[in-house]
Amino acid sequence: MFHKILIANRGEIALRIIRACKEMGIKTVAVHSDADQEALHVSLADESICIGPTASADSYLNIKAIISAAEIADADAIHPGYGFLSENAEFAEICEQCGITFIGPTAENMRRMGDKISARQTVTAAGVPILPGTNNSIETAEEALQIAEEIGYPVIIKASAGGGGRGMKIVHSPASLSNALAMARTEALAGFGKADVYIEKFCEHPRHVEIQILGDKHGNVIHLGERDCSIQRRHQKLIEESPCPVITPELRERMGTCAVDAAKAVNYSSVGTVEYLLDTDGSFYFMEMNTRVQVEHPVTEMVTGVDIVKEQINSAAGIPLRYKQEDIKITGHSIECRINAEDPEKFTPFPGKITGYHTPGGMGVRVESAMYNQYTVLPHYDSMIGKLIVHADTREEAIKKMSCALDEYIIEGIKTTIPFHLKMMTNKDFIDGNFDTNFLERTKI
Repeated sequence: MFHKILIANRGEIALRIIRACKEMGIKTVAVHSDADQEALHVSLADESICIGPTASADSYLNIKAIISAAEIADADAIHPGYGFLSENAEFAEICEQCGITFIGPTAENMRRMGDKISARQTVTAAGVPILPGTNNSIETAEEALQIAEEIGYPVIIKASAGGGGRGMKIVHSPASLSNALAMARTEALAGFGKADVYIEKFCEHPRHVEIQILGDKHGNVIHLGERDCSIQRRHQKLIEESPCPVITPELRERMGTCAVDAAKAVNYSSVGTVEYLLDTDGSFYFMEMNTRVQVEHPVTEMVTGVDIVKEQINSAAGIPLRYKQEDIKITGHSIECRINAEDPEKFTPFPGKITGYHTPGGMGVRVESAMYNQYTVLPHYDSMIGKLIVHADTREEAIKKMSCALDEYIIEGIKTTIPFHLKMMTNKDFIDGNFDTNFLERTKI
């Protein structure tokens, strides 16, 4: 097992990793920017090192500074959390070259599954269902028109290296395809350094359902069931839950088996998530694979009892999985609300000083946050300041428990998305499980 882990991240995920390491008897090193000197992860880690100025490019994305910090602190592993460098294959390679274990998959895993065209090719060969479309980059408007005609409109153009909705265009007719292709390629190049895009059939009313997987370095891969992440705004998840309200045990088994097959196809040896679109007829299609721990991993932990971060660390250390597939049981229902420092009506960032802070409690209530009273939420980083997670015997009870917890969660001095979440918990369609990824576009909350 590792002696000391450097955490190349900030905020709640840095705290989550610190806690797991403390329970495992592993020393921790926090890195931080100038602006994060007073951050909670800095004070809770065993050591802390400043790695640069406020801007992420000069600190949390500064590979040279992070490697230097690891060498100075004599850390034998680096945990990247999510975001920042967590899916950067070059960073993983540099860690290996420096004799430092990267707590995540191999660089080759990240390249094959991080590039969406490569991922489509890989999972197709493994027998995982995908939406009709191309498994190669589209270069010309003529080629795009021919493919769109074959698979039928509407179609969606996606950046091969994309994410978060950038480089993504929905096209309903041939007249707008050429312009959409040019715009998608331009956005992809600007956002990801690659203009490669592909086309697939657009699924109009899907649910976003993902399968959590665990792999080790001994060829073992299992899944931990699914999460429904359909409540989104501009492709950004707001609410996640497990299990999905509309999935049967038989469908869960099929989706889980396909996710495991996809992971085994690349000899995957860490925590990861296979994301699907679930159509209204029960058909599911591979969308992408995230080769890191997910923001929403706590809801899976709550219904399975598996500590995903500890298992990720164990796998990186070469320890075989402690679970077999038959050990995994889904118990009860869990919901997570992402608490953002945003105007709840406009969803625009609202940084500032927290002048009053109280977290909810009680049985089955969990708060993952790096906030505290008098802390100043910085404008330089992501606006998510916490996650509120609940667990109950049934979905109905979980929704009621979440409402109570949100009522009790007090954050003064800034605006947050708590009022939005409170309204969601009383929305009839949400309560009935009647929603998809376009829900917030159709519904005024």
